[in-house]
Amino acid sequence: MAFRIRVDLCKSVASLNLKDFVTLARVVKTQGRHGEVAVEVHTDIPGRLHAGMRVFALNEDGTRRELQIENVWPHKDWLVLKFAGVDSISDAEPLVGNELQVPIGERAQLEPGTAYVSDLVGCALFDRGREVGLVSDVRFGAGEAPLLVIGSGKNELEIPYAQEFLVKTDLEHKRIEMNLPAGLLEVNAPLTDEEKQEQQKR
Repeated sequence: MAFRIRVDLCKSVASLNLKDFVTLARVVKTQGRHGEVAVEVHTDIPGRLHAGMRVFALNEDGTRRELQIENVWPHKDWLVLKFAGVDSISDAEPLVGNELQVPIGERAQLEPGTAYVSDLVGCALFDRGREVGLVSDVRFGAGEAPLLVIGSGKNELEIPYAQEFLVKTDLEHKRIEMNLPAGLLEVNAPLTDEEKQEQQKR
C-alpha cells in the first residue's frame, strides 16, 4: 500500500514514545488586546486546532504549561487563538515563541494509506530486497514527493518517497520496500574526494 505523509513536528522524531509530544503550532506574536495570540501552524490536518482543545505550551526552558483553546480563527498567514485564562496582552506575552504541543497519543487518527513523518523516521529502507539504510529525517522540497533522508552528514542520501517507486510500507515492523530506478542511488550519493577535486578544476 502506498502511504501519504502527514506533517507532525517534534523535538526528537527518531525516539518517540507515548510520553513524547508533537508540535502543532508555534506562537508568533500577541494579537489583539484580550490575550489572543497569532500562531504559525505546523500541521497539515485541517481543523486540527479547535475550540475546547487542550494543548501544552512548551517554553524555551523546557517547561510546559497546559492551556485550553477557547476560540480560533484565521488571520492572514496565521491562526489566531484565544486561551482560557489568558485575557490580556501581558498574559499572552510569555507565550510568544512557545511551541503548542499535544501528547503523541493524542495525535489525530489518520485515514488508511496515510503516515505521519515521525512514523517513517527510524524505518529501514530496502531497494529490491537490499537494505539501503535507516531513515533519519523526511524533507519537503520543490518536488511533489517528500524525500526520505538516509544516513547523515557527508554520507547522506535523499530518496523520493514516490508512489511509483514504493512497494510496501510496513510501519509495524519499521520497514519500507521500494523498487528504485537504476542509478538513482548513485546519483544521490555524496561526491567522492576525487569527484570534488574534479569539480574544482572546472
